[in-house]
Amino acid sequence: MRHARRRIVRRGARAAALGGVLLGGLMVTQALASEPSGAQAPGGTSARAASRPGPDLVSRLGSSRTAGSWVADDGTSVVAVTDSAAAAEVKAAGARPKMVRHSMDQLKSATRSLRSAPKVPGTAWVVDYRTNEVVVEGDRTVSASDWSRMTKLAAGIGDFVRMERTQGRFTTRVNGAQPVFSTGGRCSAGYNVTNGQSEFILTAGHCGPGGTLWFSDNTGRTQLGRTVSSEFPGNGDFSLIRYENGQQTPGDNVVAIGGGRGVRITAAGDPVVGEKVFRSGSTSGLHDGEVTALGATVNYPEGTVTGLIQTTVCAEPGDSGGPLFSEGIALGVTSGGSGDCQSGGTTFFQPLTNAMAALGVRLTGQPRGSAGAASGTSAAPSASASAGAAIAPGSSAPGAAAPGAVQQMGGADATGGFLSRLTDPRNIGPGLLVIAGSLVALVATRYIRTEQERNAYRRAYSGTWG
Repeated sequence: MRHARRRIVRRGARAAALGGVLLGGLMVTQALASEPSGAQAPGGTSARAASRPGPDLVSRLGSSRTAGSWVADDGTSVVAVTDSAAAAEVKAAGARPKMVRHSMDQLKSATRSLRSAPKVPGTAWVVDYRTNEVVVEGDRTVSASDWSRMTKLAAGIGDFVRMERTQGRFTTRVNGAQPVFSTGGRCSAGYNVTNGQSEFILTAGHCGPGGTLWFSDNTGRTQLGRTVSSEFPGNGDFSLIRYENGQQTPGDNVVAIGGGRGVRITAAGDPVVGEKVFRSGSTSGLHDGEVTALGATVNYPEGTVTGLIQTTVCAEPGDSGGPLFSEGIALGVTSGGSGDCQSGGTTFFQPLTNAMAALGVRLTGQPRGSAGAASGTSAAPSASASAGAAIAPGSSAPGAAAPGAVQQMGGADATGGFLSRLTDPRNIGPGLLVIAGSLVALVATRYIRTEQERNAYRRAYSGTWG
C-alpha cells in the first residue's frame, strides 16, 4: 500500500508540473499576442522626428497654387501643387510634389457652400489632401431624405465633392486620461495650462458650460475646480477648469499610458496629415492611429463644430478631453467621433494651439509669453506622475526623466508598481516563471524517484547478507 501511495503522489506531482509548463506557455503566448500588432511605442520615432518642409512650402506658395501637404508612408513630405513651377520649388526644397486639379482655394470654397446649407446632424466634412477632394460623411442617424438632399448639394458644387456613409454615430465622448467628474458626467483632464496668474486644466468644451463644478473623485468629496470659459458648439470644442485656491500648483504635463507609465509633454504643436499619433483616455486607455485630415467640420446633435483634426484613433464615451500627442508634443484634446475600440472608428480632436490662442494660455512650464508651439519640431516624451493620472498636478519634478523616455510613473509605490507589472497580461515574466518552476518540479520528482529506487535496492541488497 505504501508503494502504491508513493506512485500516486509521484504521478500527481508530475501531472501538476506538466500542467504548469502548459499554463506558463499559454500565459507567454497570451502576453505576446496582447502586444499591439505593428503599434509604435509612444516614445518611438515617428513622422514628427523627420524634417517636414510641407507646411512651410504650402504657406510660402499660397493656397491658390497648393492644396495641402502630408507625410507619405515612407516618411517623405508630399505637397499637392497646381502648376509645374510650384512643383519645381517643392522638389528643390527636398519634398515630393503631386500635381492636382483643384487648389486649396477651390476646396475651401466647397466647404463654405456646405457650411451655408441647412445643417444635418450626423454629418461631417473634411478636405482630403491626398485625393484632392472634399469628403462628406454621414452616420447611421442621417435619414435617406437628408442624405439625398446633401448629395444633390454636393453634385451642384462639383465632382470633387465625394459622399460617404460611415458606421456608428457621430457623438461627443462625454464621460479620460485622468477622470474628472461633474453632475453632468465624466470627462478627461487634457493639459495643465496657465495665463501667468492662475492654473487651469484645458479639456473639451462639450464636457460642461461655464460654471460647471468639477471633482477629482466620483463621490464629490474632493473639489477640483470650476469651468471658467467654454467654447462648444461653434469654432471649437474646448474649455478651461480653474484649479481651486490653495490647490497644489501643477508641475509637468504628464500623460498616463497604462501599466503605471507616463509620457511627459514638452511643447504644443500642430499635426500634419499622415502623422502617427497617440490618444490616452480613462475608458479605453492608450491607442494610436493616423491623422487623416485637418479643419474638419462635424455636425453633432448639440450643434456644429469647425476646425477639428480627423484621425483613425479610436475612442469611447469617457475619453472626452483626453490628450492627443506625438513624441511629447501636445496636439489636441478629444472631441468626439463614431465607432469604438473593438470595431474601430473615426475620432475628431480640438487642435491645442488654436484653443490656447483663443483662451490666452500656455502649457504649464512653458516660458512666459510663449504659446508653447512647436510646429514641425521633434520633442520628447517622458514619464512620471501618480498612477492612473493622465495629467497629474505636481506629480513629477522637471527633468526627472530624460526626453524621449517612457518609464514608471513616480507616484506609484514600489509594491503597487511591482504587483501591477506582475498582473499585467502583457508581461511575459509570470509565464516564464511558471514554466521554470514547473520544469524544476519535474526534475525534482524524477530525482526523488531515482533516490527512492536506489535506497530500496540498497535495502534489498543488504538483506541478502545474513
